[in-house]
Amino acid sequence: MERVCILSSFRFRFLSDEMQRVESAIEKAVKLRSHGIFISETFELARQQAKRAIENGITPFPVVIKDCFLTKGIPTTCASQMLEKYVPPVDATVVERIVAKGGCIVGKANLDEFCMGTSSALGHFGPVKSALSKISEDDWIIPGGSSGGSAVAVQTGIADVALGSDTGGSTRNPAAFNGIFGFKPTHGVLSRYGLIPLVNSLDTPSIFARSAEECWQFLEALKGVDSFDSTSIDLPDKRAIDSVKGLRIGVPLEYHNECLSEIGWRYWNRVVGTLKKDGAEIKQLSLPTTKYSLACYSVIAAADVASNMARYDSVAYGHRSSNDSSTNEMYASSRSESLNTVVRRRIFAGNYFLMRKYRKLYYERALKIRRIINDELLSAFEQVDVIITPTASGTAPKYSELRDTLFSKEDDDDYFTQAANLAGVPSISVPVGNNDGLPIGIQLMANRLNDRTVCDVARILSNRL
Repeated sequence: MERVCILSSFRFRFLSDEMQRVESAIEKAVKLRSHGIFISETFELARQQAKRAIENGITPFPVVIKDCFLTKGIPTTCASQMLEKYVPPVDATVVERIVAKGGCIVGKANLDEFCMGTSSALGHFGPVKSALSKISEDDWIIPGGSSGGSAVAVQTGIADVALGSDTGGSTRNPAAFNGIFGFKPTHGVLSRYGLIPLVNSLDTPSIFARSAEECWQFLEALKGVDSFDSTSIDLPDKRAIDSVKGLRIGVPLEYHNECLSEIGWRYWNRVVGTLKKDGAEIKQLSLPTTKYSLACYSVIAAADVASNMARYDSVAYGHRSSNDSSTNEMYASSRSESLNTVVRRRIFAGNYFLMRKYRKLYYERALKIRRIINDELLSAFEQVDVIITPTASGTAPKYSELRDTLFSKEDDDDYFTQAANLAGVPSISVPVGNNDGLPIGIQLMANRLNDRTVCDVARILSNRL
């Protein structure tokens, strides 16, 4: 390894500063392989993209793409054996746009299988391990999920920016656990074309970066209506905010509950106090239906999962079992062999919720609850400009603390993030401190299309703390 480092240093002398950024990212990726950050390493592709960018007068920068976005000619697996050998013929729109701006793809980031999980330990290719503390083969700090690989890539400095997806908190949760910024834009502002779907009405391409300014800059680079995505929308221009003085900040009472740890409450309270000291107007809010968001999300998500996963029949593509005594046996065996317990359970649950005799009782009722949650949030934004909540219940847990429940229990941390997806509003997780070396994140939400507002307030807040 020492010889490799010496050779790398020698080669750096003959590279431009722009190429050195990419080579440095590759070198870090190699050193940190034990953290399980990548499913596919694309070092040569990154070098080629950097050279093309320089030739076109564009400054190249290293990026990492969550492995649920299509990448032309590069395996896209969703961390599943089902798609282990799938190589798409096209790029996702957001991937195409970030490469056009100078992005050099260092690798495809690891995740929970088909984005179902909050630990990044449930993928077919092994777990992602946070770099916040020493790791062992048996235990490590959970990086959050499902976009754990993307978060750790930014946390460790491998990537300037990473793409994640956020269906119920899958970007904001790992951002909070890793001490970085995780930004979920308004639903529709970033194209979903080429994002393998989990829950169509909730999935949102999202951004990991080391500052709120970078989150906004990359959103501007990637936004824009896409003819391939009928749900994509324009983001109108908004005036930048340079101070929180006079800003109306909402604090919802229901987020101070049994899920929130003492340390989580303490930092939430401290940040609200800082905003008040700087001239913000603090208002208490009540969002009573929030307590049903986890159950509501679980039903809607399972129903969409059952529908979206039906395409994986192992006929046109995907893992195929050797048990092919009949077509039905081949379907059943292939899916049983290649999909983990969490994915299979959600498929079963979704089919149950969609049965004619249970549809009204569960699925249609969940849709009504979603509408109420949506209306409550939009009504709250008539009273306040920004809502501030915890991002997660506290700091990142160890794998050993979750090992026995990973496949059987919904994560309480989703309670704090899901409402933003159910309503489609922009939200960002801001690192605000740490406890015993583990980061704490605070979440900011604003009304639809007020993406600039949450980024500006996040920037002001991070500069203040």
